[in-house]
Amino acid sequence: MPRSDPSDSGPTFVGIRFCQECNNMLYPREDRESKILLYACRNCDFKQIAENNCVYVNKITHDIDEISRIVPEVVHDPTLPRTKDHPCPKCSHKEAVFFQGQSRRSDEDMKLYYVCTDTKCAHKWTE
Repeated sequence: MPRSDPSDSGPTFVGIRFCQECNNMLYPREDRESKILLYACRNCDFKQIAENNCVYVNKITHDIDEISRIVPEVVHDPTLPRTKDHPCPKCSHKEAVFFQGQSRRSDEDMKLYYVCTDTKCAHKWTE
């Protein structure tokens, strides 16, 4: 959000800058010799000096529910092991197929995923 008070010396909204030569987005780059911050085009050699030495990074992460990505038809795969030791928490059906998979998040260990073999239920869970 831009600041409306000109006497406030706090950070202001910078927005996205575009190259005057080829209209591609400009990226912040340090000129180490001059010790200044530039906005440079990655497509051509256009550079412009930044008015503000503050660079803001907006890192967006999406948490994807790994269980929702499991296709219920895995219960028909004859190569997957089956267990009767883990009844379905939703319908209490005794049998489930299971497999091991690594989460997309690098900080998590491998998990066991279960799918209820009752075709009317097909509940998916992990422990």
